[in-house]
Amino acid sequence: MSSSTPAAEPAAGHAAEPAVGHAAEPAAGHAVASAPAPTAGHAKLTTWQAACIITGYGVGSGIMTLPYLVTKAGTVSALLLLAAAFVFSYLMHAMLAEMCIGAGPGVQLVGMFRKHLIRGRFEKPIIICMFVLVTLVLVFNLAAYVAGGAEILESFGVPALAAKIIFYAVAAGVVFFGLKVLGVSEAVAVDGIIAIVAVLAIASLFHLDSSVLYPSQGAMGILAFFGMAMMAFVAFFSVPQAVEGLDRNPVKVRSAIKIGLTVNALFILVITGCSLAASDPEVGVTQLAMIGWSAGIGPWAQLLGSAFTLLAMLTTYWSISRALSDIVAEQTGLSSRVCWVIATLPSLLLVLFDLGSFLELMRLAGGLIAILISLMVVPAFRNCRREQGRLLLSERLGSTPVQILVVLAFILMAVGNVVPV
Repeated sequence: MSSSTPAAEPAAGHAAEPAVGHAAEPAAGHAVASAPAPTAGHAKLTTWQAACIITGYGVGSGIMTLPYLVTKAGTVSALLLLAAAFVFSYLMHAMLAEMCIGAGPGVQLVGMFRKHLIRGRFEKPIIICMFVLVTLVLVFNLAAYVAGGAEILESFGVPALAAKIIFYAVAAGVVFFGLKVLGVSEAVAVDGIIAIVAVLAIASLFHLDSSVLYPSQGAMGILAFFGMAMMAFVAFFSVPQAVEGLDRNPVKVRSAIKIGLTVNALFILVITGCSLAASDPEVGVTQLAMIGWSAGIGPWAQLLGSAFTLLAMLTTYWSISRALSDIVAEQTGLSSRVCWVIATLPSLLLVLFDLGSFLELMRLAGGLIAILISLMVVPAFRNCRREQGRLLLSERLGSTPVQILVVLAFILMAVGNVVPV
């Protein structure tokens, strides 16, 4: 599409898109006749670009709190908990992806739950309430990222008003040009984050002044680390974009989820290990790791830390705003450009009106929405399997015992995010 006057994109869920190019192999005893018929298609994204959308949603400044939580959970416990968080997060995102594939082209999370779970007499009012709540939460989350990004720009001497407008222009502008530009931008930003983390890691090798081994300080620390580790992997609203961009190809979608979550896991391991080892012994491991880390390897690291946070905020804004734009298009039938305005402009206006206390409240609500969605996934996934057979996950990984474990893991995530440490 032209960079000067982009062609209007079809609203999600209203224009047919090519279906997956490769059919999932059906499990024995499961019919897949009711699943959307696969046809040859052309993917809008590469697997790496789709993976970067997932990584971009999940990566954030929250990762910088994990080193401090390791000192509470204990190093060995933290490694085991991180591995468990990765597995449970992969299973949850794969279940979401399978339902998106089964729901048909262009279907977003709200429409997916409508197809696979929310039915009957109260279907319409429940869907309307869910749509309004999700829209409000995502808009306020986006406003929080505009405010945070603007603060970083202000620290470099940019005037407050200009900082807010500049961040919004870059963040919302990428989404304006569609899914392909979004995927490319996410990939470039993630490459930049990888470069920043690599430089910080190499510098840390010359300042290994502290121990990385910490004993556990009890159940509260363990729960807190698990809760934050799980949150660091959450990228629910980016899954439909990855599925759409890969034309619902189960093999590519599965790979994109694995790669996206693996990149996040590597960020966590490198940042946590290096900040534990290289933090200034006199300062210690701080609640925001970059403070103690930069004190150990040099003030210049604070500059790279700011660049890391800025890129992380941009990638998350891109993923969330694209998801919200698609949800609005799916539920209202409005044009993609109108939906883009609805999805992005309120985030700037909220920040300009300085509604800070509301932003914090809605960020908390955003966490609650993530937990609510995680609890709705398993019953919806069971309905999808019953009606359409296996589309992505193997029979063993999609079994009832595994589903129960996934739900329990996300309940523990909720508990871990509210316990005192």
